[in-house]
Amino acid sequence: MTAPIKELRSSRIDGHEPAVRLDAVSKVYGRELLALDRVTLSVGKGEFVCLLGASGCGKSTLLNLVAGLDRATTGSIDTAGARIAMMFQEPALFPWLTVSANIELALRVTSSARGTTRKERRARAAELLEIVHLSGFGAKRPHELSGGMRQRVALARALAQDADVLLMDEPFGALDAMTRDLLHDELERIWRERQLTVLFVTHNVREAVRLGDRVVLLSSRPGTVIEDYPVTLPRPRRTDSGEVAELASGITDRLRQEVLRHARPARQATPAGAVSAGAER
Repeated sequence: MTAPIKELRSSRIDGHEPAVRLDAVSKVYGRELLALDRVTLSVGKGEFVCLLGASGCGKSTLLNLVAGLDRATTGSIDTAGARIAMMFQEPALFPWLTVSANIELALRVTSSARGTTRKERRARAAELLEIVHLSGFGAKRPHELSGGMRQRVALARALAQDADVLLMDEPFGALDAMTRDLLHDELERIWRERQLTVLFVTHNVREAVRLGDRVVLLSSRPGTVIEDYPVTLPRPRRTDSGEVAELASGITDRLRQEVLRHARPARQATPAGAVSAGAER
């Protein structure tokens, strides 16, 4: 098992009441695969925190634990009773349902919408589509929409759950640069208007700086917090601005150091021609 690096307690929330708190959280798969190692992290209410790290560092595992889709091996996770919604890289819409019906399905399982009529759910779905700038598309099927539009529907479906905390696992990673930039604007607007708490996983350093109040960097497996960067640049930001590029460059250098630190021992320990085992998470 890889030896853990020195733990950094990430609890900078600038006076915000915590919405999500992880205290010394570890996750082990099987008997030997340590995915997360004593992660301590606090996210304040209304904060937008971006998680960065190399592939396999446990970013998605961390989101799954916060969402309650998996259980930590050790440590504790406190979400203060918040309602949590999760958005993935793929929209995962039901292709046989209309856009509106996909959102209405989420409304049917939301406690605040239980007991509402179909007419009321349809009206609420229309409101949510307006929020993500897709008014008039409720009768369309997912295959009739572009990738960016499908992600907007997925965002509307997440918002349908009346969430306080929105977990986002590389939601824009498969989109082209222009579409991604437009969705950054939409997400930031909705985050502000609804005063959401957002925990956002990405591989894109500039995206993290563009969106986040903070950028939290995880080590290579086993994942633990090694850096916590406050982003104090004024909003709105642009991914191609000099200020964003400068901060992103410094974070990229630190990420590169971490990747190289992890890669060197692995190369030394692996015989020529051998293939290392272990699932990426």
